Amino acid sequence: MGITVQKLTYYPVKGCAGTEVDSARVGETGLEHDRTFMVVDASDGAFRSQRTLPAMAAIRPGIVDGGASLRLSADGVESVLLAVDPDGERRPVSMFGRAIGQGADQGDAAAEWFSEVLGAKSRLARVPSDFDRDGWGETPGKVGFADAHAVLVASQASVDGLNARIAERGAAPVPMDRFRPNIVLGGCAEPHAEDEMRRLEIGTVRLAYAVRAMRCGVPLVDQLTGLRVGPEPIRTLATYRREPEYQNKVSFGMKAAVLGHGTLGVGDAAVPTWAPGAAA
Repeated sequence: MGITVQKLTYYPVKGCAGTEVDSARVGETGLEHDRTFMVVDASDGAFRSQRTLPAMAAIRPGIVDGGASLRLSADGVESVLLAVDPDGERRPVSMFGRAIGQGADQGDAAAEWFSEVLGAKSRLARVPSDFDRDGWGETPGKVGFADAHAVLVASQASVDGLNARIAERGAAPVPMDRFRPNIVLGGCAEPHAEDEMRRLEIGTVRLAYAVRAMRCGVPLVDQLTGLRVGPEPIRTLATYRREPEYQNKVSFGMKAAVLGHGTLGVGDAAVPTWAPGAAA
């Protein structure tokens, strides 16, 4: 059958729940509407993350009218519909202690909603139209409010292989959503085949390998409830996916830059160019 796109997901607000779609446009910084918004600390503009606020996973953002509005929902609080302001007041924003530029503030209503839900004074920033940020890795590319790369790719074979190892330890399997990929590939012959893909063509969309995806504490968070439920999958990944050149972190999935724009859909053929010596 070959390798195909099995699932597509974009995450409108960084750190919050994703939106699964049958097709998506892909531009320079990834899937349309992916990480367009980011919740930041109201005092210093530092990004908020499931790493310290796992409840973010249970916040359900929705893009309305092609991006003109944003709906925010979470259990126990009233939903809000916000008019998006791509040219809002500019505020400095940062990730991992590093300034990444200016975000367009989305106003007091958004700030009050997130502050209530998260129990921490917050603002909501949008990627402004003139935002220009470089990624890093083998193929750096451009990136918006994602951590450092445009697209995260993972294969079903990888999570199946991981879950087989978890089962051997007597623990429950984990779903793919723990890893928050944009593109899930089906049909890979071996787990972690995505690590060896140096190019990936899906119709007119062309992706290029940047780096293996280093994992933090986010995969320990149940993406439906927003509760931290570890130690899996990090405990098992640590037995076979350590990355010495990245402070011995564990990896799962591949981060990619966008070389060719277009539209891709579930079921589309995905044609890789393999790294030299890789088993196709």
